[in-house]
Amino acid sequence: QVQLIESGGGLVQAGGSLRLSCSASGRTFSTDDMAWFRQAPGSGRDFVAVISLSTGSTRYASSVEGRFTISRDNANNTVFLQMNSLETEDTAVYYCAAGPGGLHWNTVPYRYWGQGTQVTVSS
Repeated sequence: QVQLIESGGGLVQAGGSLRLSCSASGRTFSTDDMAWFRQAPGSGRDFVAVISLSTGSTRYASSVEGRFTISRDNANNTVFLQMNSLETEDTAVYYCAAGPGGLHWNTVPYRYWGQGTQVTVSS
């Protein structure tokens, strides 16, 4: 099992920044990629970004590319999501996920999920 705990969410004005963290514990050697998804009220869970823990390769949703940056600290089993130039449309619960390699953008391959952290962007 892999346990994931997100932190760093909160309320921010449009144009501001937040940095989310996802700390992994347990059988972390069983995962290759870690990703961020988000879910707004009444919507499905959407892909945001993914990073390969071994190579550092990344993939982003078009809606966040150029504004968000995913990074990892393998020594501390932590993945970050730096979010800049936030927009009201970025308001959602953000989830961390861990799974196999392949930089997948859909939820199916990801076996482990955190509880989520709320990000609210006000106008």
